[in-house]
Amino acid sequence: MVVNNMVIEDLSKDAGNERTEKARNYQKANKVKIRRVEYEDNKNFEVSAIVMGKNPYRTFVEIKNGLVEDISCTCEDYYNHYSVCKHTLATILELNNNPQYKEEFGDNSIENDFKNEKIKYRNFKQIVNTFYNEEIEGLSELEDEKLKNKGTIKIEPEIYYDKFSGDMRVEFKIGNKRMYKIKNLSEFYTRMIDKEFFKYGEKLQFVHTQDVFEKESKGLLQFILKYAEIIKYANSNSNSNYRYYGKALSETSIILGNSGIDDLFNILNGKTVSVQKDYHKELIEFTEEEPKIEFILRKRPDGTFVIFPNTEIYEITIIKGKEYKYILDDKKLYRISKDVENSSLRLLELFKQNYLTEVECGKEEMLEFFSIIMPKVKNRIKLENVTEEELEEYKPKPLEVKVYLDFDKNNYLIAYIEFIYGENKLNPLDEKQKANFPRNMIKETKSLNLFRQSGFMLDIKNLRFILPNDDKIYEFLTEDINLYMQKFDVMVTDNFKTKQIRQPKMSRLGVKVENDLLSIDLSKIDIDSNELKDMLEKYSLKKKYHRLKDGSFINLEDNKEIDFLDKLATGMGVDFKDIEEGELKLPVSRTLYLDRLLKGIKGTEVIKNNEYRKIVSDLNKEQIEEDLSLPSKLDNTLRYYQKTGFRWLKTLDKYHFGGILADDMGLRKNNTNISCYFRLCSKSKRK
Repeated sequence: MVVNNMVIEDLSKDAGNERTEKARNYQKANKVKIRRVEYEDNKNFEVSAIVMGKNPYRTFVEIKNGLVEDISCTCEDYYNHYSVCKHTLATILELNNNPQYKEEFGDNSIENDFKNEKIKYRNFKQIVNTFYNEEIEGLSELEDEKLKNKGTIKIEPEIYYDKFSGDMRVEFKIGNKRMYKIKNLSEFYTRMIDKEFFKYGEKLQFVHTQDVFEKESKGLLQFILKYAEIIKYANSNSNSNYRYYGKALSETSIILGNSGIDDLFNILNGKTVSVQKDYHKELIEFTEEEPKIEFILRKRPDGTFVIFPNTEIYEITIIKGKEYKYILDDKKLYRISKDVENSSLRLLELFKQNYLTEVECGKEEMLEFFSIIMPKVKNRIKLENVTEEELEEYKPKPLEVKVYLDFDKNNYLIAYIEFIYGENKLNPLDEKQKANFPRNMIKETKSLNLFRQSGFMLDIKNLRFILPNDDKIYEFLTEDINLYMQKFDVMVTDNFKTKQIRQPKMSRLGVKVENDLLSIDLSKIDIDSNELKDMLEKYSLKKKYHRLKDGSFINLEDNKEIDFLDKLATGMGVDFKDIEEGELKLPVSRTLYLDRLLKGIKGTEVIKNNEYRKIVSDLNKEQIEEDLSLPSKLDNTLRYYQKTGFRWLKTLDKYHFGGILADDMGLRKNNTNISCYFRLCSKSKRK
């Protein structure tokens, strides 16, 4: 025998009874065709075969010393389990029972102990060899198939549209010399993922890799894989109670939802595709050109008008995608631009939705037509039995909007609005005012909506808008008014001008030191001192503005002057009443803090007296080191930083500031050589 019977028994046990029985049937039915055998001697050889199952499967078997060293197969069962499948077992049975190979290789029986030792590690070797073969698959016969079919397989879509349900689905054919329908998209997806060899028919068999498909079909291939994956996992995971004939989704076609039609159009744009509609197949071109949707405006003998589309509305199919809308007729599938969608297509949809073939209108209705509809579809209207001159009486003149702004006695913002058409003027809030001339209702409505968006309310009694909310008024004055000035002719009263946003300024600030007190003159701030407290409280709460009693606003954001006053009050413990009086009296020890604050304000003239300047100068570190010398007794014993500390305390004592020594300052308070520090502090304290 070619293969030891104990090996065959072991492999049959691994395969299981069902696989073993099928393998024997394959071998007995002569469905195993051995293609190639290579050997060194009658105990070491390799064999390749094709087993004709549901599809042709390629198998490989390697024998060493009468044992199966390696096996592989292109079937899904092998790749799922990396173990013996019915095809590889059938190959071994054919090799072992074929008279030709029995005669050529003879009996390869071996001792049981040696066989058992080999079989013990067979599963491990099988996994190793599988990975090895995958790495060198370019040397296999499957690679020959890849090279032979590279770039030759094309994909053709076939689209089916059901006008009753509105469903659109697409099926696919693949091939080169002859086209074959993809009967199961889930299985096709699996073949592509597993790079499986599959035979569709006598004229088409190939290994499913990306590079075998022609360049023009790559987009369709990616489309199929994207949606076939959804189909596969929807069907495998769906609740069986809700499946249609056992499947949640059809596996023969892809239903084109909103995103699907957009995706497919992107791939087929500019191409011609077979589309079945109303049981008839037509070649339909996918195009982005604009469809010729037009409407006729016809004047009847009695002076009335009729409007109707230039095409039979029931012959046009409107399809909705996620991003676009489409029109399908007998020749083309049009992707509609946003301009067409919002104009002629929208009007056409209204005709279809209301089952209308034409719409009648009288002279009064024509005013509304030219006011509301005509601006949208003016380039797609054709005239019959009427001239442009006759229609002039229905067309509105250009609309001019005038807005008058003011504040009332409660400091509420009020707005009067006026619409002007040539010599005709009207207040749109006055319902009693009759307008017997054409009006642009769309532009009028948009203008009124702008006031509502800004928070204005209707004051019907006075036929005006009113804005009572301070936050909304501030937002209007800082932001919205710029938009109003772009769109409208805006006029304001002198009273309105006094209520604008103000930026408080300090034109001048006086600072002096006299009689051991620091004096700050705040009298030149252009804000009523009685409102400083409320203003600073709102600033501390991070409010955007403060509204003064006169109705004007103070901008509290990024305001250096307000920030100066806030830090002056909070950092020095100043009472608001002191600020309101216009002059602050503070201990001279606050001089350095004030000097840092003064550096933060720009554009303010700061007047400092000589005493103040001298204190600031004397407290400068470099100046201290130059002007103050140490007693000779300490000069040679103190370190550099201790000498600096001595000079600093000496300067503080000079201006009666006082000072504190901390334990971790490194100045050696307990050292008798520095006892002068404590005497200095005591002296300052007594003073």
